[in-house]
Amino acid sequence: MDAIIIEVVAGIIFDAAREQVLLALRKPDQHQGNLWEFPGGKLEPDESQADALARELFEEINLVVVGSQHRCSLEHRYSDKHVQLHFWDVTTFTGEPKGCEGQELRWVSLTELSAYAFPAANQAVVDQLLERK
Repeated sequence: MDAIIIEVVAGIIFDAAREQVLLALRKPDQHQGNLWEFPGGKLEPDESQADALARELFEEINLVVVGSQHRCSLEHRYSDKHVQLHFWDVTTFTGEPKGCEGQELRWVSLTELSAYAFPAANQAVVDQLLERK
């Protein structure tokens, strides 16, 4: 029997110059803990990707999405779960980012992304971002 697919939305949040992105550090007790990620979370039943992105970024990091665009969707199978990730570029927002759930946040230059450890499911998007540095 196939595993249930968990749908997740993630925001690639750019600074105004589009030279840095905001990363969040997963807590040690979370799946893929102690790895950096693009902030976001699970879609609720019958929720659109854009609505989930807005909700998750407000709940998790205190940002209100003003401008965003779908970048790509991809699937990844871990040994214990199957995820479908929907990545969105967030180009404009209001609010000051803060880790509302106690997570560390960090603005990182696109040229420095390779120095950060990400979950395997994020690597294709990290590679895309590194190509445009």
